[in-house]
Amino acid sequence: MLSGAFSTLGRYWKPLVGIALTLFGAATLVMLAALVAAGAAVASQWDELTSSSPGSPDAAQLVPLGVAFGVLMIVGLIVYLLASTVVQAAVPVVLQEAVLGRPIGFGEAWRRAWSRVWSILGAVSLTGLIMAVPMALMMGAVAGLMIYAVSLGDENGVVPLMVVGFVGALLIAPAAMWLYVRFSLAPTVVVFEQQRPVAALRRSVQLVRGSWWRVFGVWLLAVGLAGVIGYMIQLPFQMIGLLPGVFDPADMDADPSGGQILAVLGGVLLLSFISQLISQLFTAIFPPLMVGLLYVDLRMRSENLGPVLAEAAATTLPEQYGPPPPAHV
Repeated sequence: MLSGAFSTLGRYWKPLVGIALTLFGAATLVMLAALVAAGAAVASQWDELTSSSPGSPDAAQLVPLGVAFGVLMIVGLIVYLLASTVVQAAVPVVLQEAVLGRPIGFGEAWRRAWSRVWSILGAVSLTGLIMAVPMALMMGAVAGLMIYAVSLGDENGVVPLMVVGFVGALLIAPAAMWLYVRFSLAPTVVVFEQQRPVAALRRSVQLVRGSWWRVFGVWLLAVGLAGVIGYMIQLPFQMIGLLPGVFDPADMDADPSGGQILAVLGGVLLLSFISQLISQLFTAIFPPLMVGLLYVDLRMRSENLGPVLAEAAATTLPEQYGPPPPAHV
């Protein structure tokens, strides 16, 4: 499974990395633009907010800061969610051709991935909602009991209820993970079988049945390996940020102004964005690629997909592609 994933990534890195770089690069630019706008909105009041004069800042002074960073968080969430969804659609699209040994260009991968974005977003959202329902019900019940205990004046009963909530969360977490693994193949199903979100969730459950531990193990390996490699990619950038003088200009005043502070913070955030972008090129591609290979493997084991793939791979390709290369997956 690992060999197939790295082989596919090595052979089809142009469309995979190209789409991920385009999307996450655009998302990073949007975030930087939003960060500049937020900084401009609060720069005029930064000195007052950080002054050492007695008394806390006025609530009116804190409103622009809260609004600026609230908008920044919302913008970041939207752009990165959309970028991640398109990448999650592009990986199975490329994998479809990889298992047949066929080439695929950036434009074709982009077009086919974009056509399945909303279905994948629906499948992922439904999965998250299904996982969140048990936790929300349990936390809601505990919160209701805590409010009821406080209303009766029994403040000592709040602590046991908090303990019950913590233990309940620990007990519900395995159930949430069990549900996630059962639905984990849904994004791949959306692309490979052109299914809608609900049908993709049902199909994922059907394929995972009897192989839950294997699916969980492969998914855990993929996520863990991607996290380690992503951290190793970010580590050099973090070390650069710790070097003396990099983001501590010598000409900064003893009592720096808001503009100077924002400039230093901007440099740190820019370096962080760059390291995060490079790391995300791998962490966003590798786990879906492993899950996609697992989907193909499960279908080969349970539905005799091998002969179908062999017949499809033998199909004559368009002239511009030339003879098909040997399949590596």
